[in-house]
Amino acid sequence: MDEKFDCIIVGAGVAGLAAAMTLARNNMKFLLIEKGEFPGSKNVSGGVLWGSDLAKLVPDYWEKDAGWDRYINHRRLTFMDGQSAFSVDFKSSHFNETPYTGVVVLRSKFDRWLADNVQSAIDASDFAMDSFIAPNILVDEVLMEAGRAIGIRTGDERFYADSVIIAEGVNNLLTRQVGLQDHYVPADHILTGIKEIIRFDQKVLEDRFQLNGRSGMSNEFVGFATDGVEGGGFLYTNKDTVSLGLVLGLKDLREKEKTPNDILNTFKQHPVIADMIRGGEVVEYSAHVVSSGDKRVMPERLYKEGLLVCGEAANLLMNAGKAIQGMDYAMRSGILAAEAIVNAKQAGDFSEASMKKYQDALDNSYVMKDINNFQDAVHLLHDPVMTQKMPNLLCDFGRNFFSIKNEPTQKARHMLGDSVRKYSSYWELLKVGMKGAKAL
Repeated sequence: MDEKFDCIIVGAGVAGLAAAMTLARNNMKFLLIEKGEFPGSKNVSGGVLWGSDLAKLVPDYWEKDAGWDRYINHRRLTFMDGQSAFSVDFKSSHFNETPYTGVVVLRSKFDRWLADNVQSAIDASDFAMDSFIAPNILVDEVLMEAGRAIGIRTGDERFYADSVIIAEGVNNLLTRQVGLQDHYVPADHILTGIKEIIRFDQKVLEDRFQLNGRSGMSNEFVGFATDGVEGGGFLYTNKDTVSLGLVLGLKDLREKEKTPNDILNTFKQHPVIADMIRGGEVVEYSAHVVSSGDKRVMPERLYKEGLLVCGEAANLLMNAGKAIQGMDYAMRSGILAAEAIVNAKQAGDFSEASMKKYQDALDNSYVMKDINNFQDAVHLLHDPVMTQKMPNLLCDFGRNFFSIKNEPTQKARHMLGDSVRKYSSYWELLKVGMKGAKAL
């Protein structure tokens, strides 16, 4: 291919596919490169895709044979000690309204489905024979000339374009190669996610988790789930499976000399989890590296002349306690990156000033506003008080409050006081409360 593309996108994950869909619908000539056999073939992650951007990319997706499994109408946050679980549980029919505010996806299936929709958009564009989704290609280098991105190199082949979007994921080799991140992200800002897919008879799964039709549940876990290691646990209901796993701090794992697999096995033996997964068959095990969501690991700039960085390559992820957000950030950043390229093409201007409009748009979007506003919540969530003392305190209080004995019952405030003194102090709780009020 000797002709120059309007844009080359590196990586066909959520960010890259969102960018490609936006370019296709704006009659841009582009090349979307994926190192796997097909989009999603190397993506072992999954979870909940929050927000409504999917409806912008694939209108009425909920009426089609979609690549998503269930929509979330039941949310639960669970604090655990070794024996018990204390949950904040919320279920509402307003979550049943379309477009859904959260859908559960298995990325190997979802990415491939979204890529099929991108191909349909390409086929309907003016460049049906000139734009391509190219799998099985590893990009070795972004070609730079006088500080401007002019294309990519894969092996001995070179492909040229007016612009390049890097959507390569968390192992951002190309982002470092072009000089936008000059060092590896330190281990204390990197987490490893491990997950098992556990299969059930679909009716058993729906009865056990009180699901109706395509409704689903998301459950996050704090405390015993991680066996004292920084992080948390999760369970999401898929069509006929559940995704059960942990997100663990790499540095804390190393310092405490524990392995993710051992912690996961301990988590599965907890009486609450054991009841949830009883009778299920493990059909898949996977691991995935993610950012902690600390803003300090993000590149200072996400643009150069003719080049933009989006999705996990930009470390766009956050867990402020309500949900793990990453796929929605990737999708929005991919859309915004592509829109910036469309505008640059129309103006004939791919300068740094033109590319900076992407970062300005991202800064003004909910993505960076949330990341900036909730950094204190991110830090608080990783505090040992929240991950260890608070779950133990709540579960101890729960055991006393919900136990009925043939003896005089204490007032609830006295029960709470006993639990506080056993696991913490009022002063420590006051400090956590003040931090929480500021963070949230």
